[in-house]
Amino acid sequence: MMDDSSSQALFERIAIDLLRDGYSILPNAFPEPLSKALSAHSQRVDTDAFKDAGIGRSTEHMILETVRKDAISWITADTPVGSLWLAWAASLQLYLNRRLFLGLFSFESHFAHYAPGAFYKRHFDAFKGDTNRIVSLVAYLNHNWQPTDGGEIVIFKNDADVAGLKVPPRFGTLAVFLSEDFAHEVLPTTVDRHSIAGWFRVNTSTTKAVDPPR
Repeated sequence: MMDDSSSQALFERIAIDLLRDGYSILPNAFPEPLSKALSAHSQRVDTDAFKDAGIGRSTEHMILETVRKDAISWITADTPVGSLWLAWAASLQLYLNRRLFLGLFSFESHFAHYAPGAFYKRHFDAFKGDTNRIVSLVAYLNHNWQPTDGGEIVIFKNDADVAGLKVPPRFGTLAVFLSEDFAHEVLPTTVDRHSIAGWFRVNTSTTKAVDPPR
């Protein structure tokens, strides 16, 4: 993966960007050995492990292809590469908590596959006052991406922003942003597009209900 000094430098850059702008876009930043392993693994995962993505949670969850058409496979520590990825995310979580006092409690993530024509319309990962997702993270696993391939994520800086910040899904790019503050969308792709989407969460468990992992 990365040596400790490289990890610390990357995590510090993310922390500074989040503190200043609320988002961090870092091309070629993701550890190459890990990103290669994740890319290879995501494309080996049995197609049956990928499920059509929906919106909402629990009883409110629904498949709505007018909003999103990607397929997802949740990442666990059951495989060596999944374990490595979650260990890396845990290190970032610890750093952000120490540096920014965010109180991040857990992390959830999945592989995302956008087949040609797939998209995800403008949305928030979380809404103010009604959420436990605090920081969103996207890692791109697409080799040899070309501008004609589409599939860019567009991050909108405020409600009036219609142009947004367009981020090409090139291999090794990281996009990290505050979940409540930035609406975003994934533009239609013309080729198979692979990525990881993840969220750092705070604990909203109460005496009446345990906060589920997702």
